[in-house]
Amino acid sequence: MAEGQLKITQIRSTIGRTQDQRATVRSLGLKRIRHTVVQPDRPEIRGMLRKVPHLVTFEEVDA
Repeated sequence: MAEGQLKITQIRSTIGRTQDQRATVRSLGLKRIRHTVVQPDRPEIRGMLRKVPHLVTFEEVDA
């Protein structure tokens, strides 16, 4: 079974956020506002997105 993909975009700054939120955004591969990355749709990635929903947006894309 093939995994889907998630297109993740940072929409807000990490300035003034807690250290774990900054680390989570960096772990997703995001470096700046409006930076977009594509990650596999896995439970680990979904958990990271639930931790910082106010800083990122995401959508499912076809592989």
